[in-house]
Amino acid sequence: QVQLVESGGGLVQAGESLRLSCAASGSIFSINAMGWYRQAPGKQRELVARISSGGTTNYADSVKGRFTISRDNAKNTVYVQMNSLKPEDTALYYCNLEQKYLTYWGQGTQVTVSS
Repeated sequence: QVQLVESGGGLVQAGESLRLSCAASGSIFSINAMGWYRQAPGKQRELVARISSGGTTNYADSVKGRFTISRDNAKNTVYVQMNSLKPEDTALYYCNLEQKYLTYWGQGTQVTVSS
């Protein structure tokens, strides 16, 4: 089993920044990728950013140029630096870890951006 613990969410004003962290523990092996997804009320969960074990990154078009994902392999932790936040970034943000056959999710951390 893998446990994912997210932190760093909160309430900010438009234009401000937040950094989310996700620490993985447990049976961590052969990690293919880690990433962040978000789900706003009434909407489907969507990819925000993803980083592969090789360091390849993918971003949603809506966050390109504003969000940066990074990873500390020694700490099994993934981060997303979110700058220039917009009200439409408001959502519950979930950490995700992909192994070869299994995918794990965190409990989510709320990000609220006021206008």
